[in-house]
Amino acid sequence: MKPKTKSSAAPSQRQLRVGELIRQALSEMLARGDVYDEVLATHPVSVTGVRMSPDLKLATINVLPLGGEHKMAVLAALDAHRKFIRGEIAHRINLKFAPDIRFHADDSFDERSRIERLLDSEAVRRDTRKP
Repeated sequence: MKPKTKSSAAPSQRQLRVGELIRQALSEMLARGDVYDEVLATHPVSVTGVRMSPDLKLATINVLPLGGEHKMAVLAALDAHRKFIRGEIAHRINLKFAPDIRFHADDSFDERSRIERLLDSEAVRRDTRKP
């Protein structure tokens, strides 16, 4: 049996807890309009999840604009304010070091819809019918 490597291991409780604190802090910042940007003001954004690196120095933040449209514009706006957001997160949660942050468009809802369409297709219904 092959031993688990550090990169394939499930996230630790600390990684999950810090990720949730960052998600909540950023969600609150965006909801209150603390990040001043025209794109973010006109496109409500959901923070769907945060993955932390094992050393807690990198946070990959999954975001999704309402309706799933204008993803690239929202990512660009968030990226432009990355330094400010990182500083605000550092003030809102108590960590020894503020993690570097990266923004990523959350495509899980698109993937879920694609799978549901496939499962609802005539070919799948035909294959799953009892003889």
